[in-house]
Amino acid sequence: MNKFLLLWIEAPLQSWGVDSKFGHRNTVAFPTKSGILGLLCAAAGASGEQKDLLFQMSSLKQTVISFKNPKKEVTFQLTDFHMIGSGYKNTPWEKLLSPKTLEEKPSNAGPSKITYRDYLQNKKFAVIVEAPLSLLELFSEGLKNPVFSIYFGRKNCVPTDLVFRGIFDNEDQAFETIKVISEEKNLIENFRVIDGNFEGDSLSINDVPITFGTIKQYRERMITIQKKE
Repeated sequence: MNKFLLLWIEAPLQSWGVDSKFGHRNTVAFPTKSGILGLLCAAAGASGEQKDLLFQMSSLKQTVISFKNPKKEVTFQLTDFHMIGSGYKNTPWEKLLSPKTLEEKPSNAGPSKITYRDYLQNKKFAVIVEAPLSLLELFSEGLKNPVFSIYFGRKNCVPTDLVFRGIFDNEDQAFETIKVISEEKNLIENFRVIDGNFEGDSLSINDVPITFGTIKQYRERMITIQKKE
């Protein structure tokens, strides 16, 4: 028998990458299944590949509801630029510009490279996760007392509100709690992401984790994005 775990995802920055490359770490517009399962595993202290746990969760539902504040205009995506390496090694002047260690020694970081990292700004989501009873206690206890730090896609994307919002027998009960939270925050629904091919914008997304650890593997799932007027 499965039940439903409700998460509230709110932070100044979030990043939910799919098929990201080293030079450009992208983000989609909503929490991915791999990102949410990574968060739950971190909270529960479930490190390593976790093939059995991911197999149990791979075919279960995940519903995402996006919210916005109708009275505030906010830029929702940010691109941050990072310089990797130095490349200042030719002249004495360039050596002064080269990154140094704490001991004032050259970092030897190699040739410089600009990388790009995309973030969602000031976004708020409710996420309903279907899970078996055997894992719900592990996840809920982990969210209350995380073993490892939890974050929304990257370590600098830390929660600014309670993440764990309860376990429910069905989705309708979870939606009732979501309604209460959104009304308290004066939010309105923006769009909804559901599993399967339904009326709306349907697409395939490569975000179902098969294995975590050093060599991560994923498979695709079909989702539908239903926008609200």
